[in-house]
Amino acid sequence: MILSDKKILEAVAQGAIVIEPFRRDCLGTNSYDVHLSKHLAVYQDRVLDAKKHNLILPIEIPEEGFELQPGTLYLGVTEEYTETHNSVPFLEGKSSVGRLGIDIHATAGKGDVGFCNHWTLEISCVQPVRVYAGMPIGQLIYFLVDGTIENYYNKKTNAKYNQRTDKPTESMMWKNF
Repeated sequence: MILSDKKILEAVAQGAIVIEPFRRDCLGTNSYDVHLSKHLAVYQDRVLDAKKHNLILPIEIPEEGFELQPGTLYLGVTEEYTETHNSVPFLEGKSSVGRLGIDIHATAGKGDVGFCNHWTLEISCVQPVRVYAGMPIGQLIYFLVDGTIENYYNKKTNAKYNQRTDKPTESMMWKNF
């Protein structure tokens, strides 16, 4: 079941969903809009290796925007810090962003119950496009969980993305080997 705007507001009031900063005007009928932070990153090496720690190079989006190029994976991050304690958050791109040819996630659109962080975005585009810090980039949709949770993400000892950061986080796949 997807939470409605009223249910999202109730969950925020109860602390079951945390969104910082929370802006009431970003609340849709059944979603919450999130925004692109000024922080982007690209991988240092052109060829990535799943068994190695691939380093990233930071990029700060200037006031005049930053032009994304096809064929490059950009890691971005949401301005918003979020927590979910009773629902599964799904991050989807906004239709206006998709209509510019921008994808905001390759495979990581679902968060885990207990995820507490800014969302790293896996951004790619089909043609050059200029993006700006603070622009709406996606929307969070919340699904209620049926049953009790045994292992919240933020309590897992082997969780790879628990370190709170407002910068993009590179793949930690290498930790699985």
